[in-house]
Amino acid sequence: MTRRILLTGGSGFIGTNLVEYLAAQPDTDLVNLDIARPRNPLHGWAWKPVDVCDPDAVDSAVAAHEPDAIVHLAARTDLAGESVSDYRANTEGVRNVVRAAVRHEVPRALFVSSQLVCKPGSLPSSDLDFCPPNPYGESKVEGERIVRAEADDRLIWSIVRPTTIWGPWWGTLYSAFFRAVRSGRYLHPRGRTVHKSFGYVGNAVWQLDRLASVPADDVAGRVFYLADWEAYDVQEWAAEIADAFGRRRPRTVPVGILRAAALCGDALRFVGFEDPPLTSYRLSNLLTSTRFDLEPLRELCGPLPFTRLQGTAATAKWMCEQ
Repeated sequence: MTRRILLTGGSGFIGTNLVEYLAAQPDTDLVNLDIARPRNPLHGWAWKPVDVCDPDAVDSAVAAHEPDAIVHLAARTDLAGESVSDYRANTEGVRNVVRAAVRHEVPRALFVSSQLVCKPGSLPSSDLDFCPPNPYGESKVEGERIVRAEADDRLIWSIVRPTTIWGPWWGTLYSAFFRAVRSGRYLHPRGRTVHKSFGYVGNAVWQLDRLASVPADDVAGRVFYLADWEAYDVQEWAAEIADAFGRRRPRTVPVGILRAAALCGDALRFVGFEDPPLTSYRLSNLLTSTRFDLEPLRELCGPLPFTRLQGTAATAKWMCEQ
């Protein structure tokens, strides 16, 4: 029996990998709704130019495809917005998808949110415990509230909060860590062991597919964090990345030097430099260990298809080819 999947945001980073993954699955019919053209030109066959902020266009697309499941990834993901109103795709877009799914009796839907519904280092005490650090995070909180308020009993919904997902087809901003290690610019804070819940995109899209496929009662109304099962030791991973590029492993420096460099980066950003190597925000993230409870997802999915080493090698290869 053919599965009919409607994906929004399939031209983005995770979406591009999900289109590639689903296209390889037997008996899967896929359509990608996105305002942007696919990053991978080979994915044009699945693309429908639809803005999720256009309720009529979303409704028509859902009615035409008659999906068995929706995976809603479409979002504005940068941190440059000054208020929630700058992130209409993350609020109005979610509302339009929920309403279309309910109206056309779509059986189930995954709504992709963000770990930034809480500030880095803050672990929520419940699914409704929010402390977003910026307007982007606030918009994702609002999106989650819209799902809960507007989805009725006919729609089996789940919310997925990706952690830092990495791998082929990511953009320049999000590949900064790999690029810094490759160029020798990454300096690890001396004496600091930092562990973080990160996820290779090959594992992430496999997890999303599992969430869309397991029995509905196992996922209905639940929130799942998306990451590899074991938290990364950042210094250890940086060494693996350097090895994959054939470069020298990163050096360590006192935290004080990194703080001074971060202040210089803040000044550069203030005068208009878009992507300084280090800022206070990035340094704070680097120094903060963040682990999420992945057991609920692990119980549903089982062993991951890729190891970190395999993902690192594949990502380094893709970056070199690009």
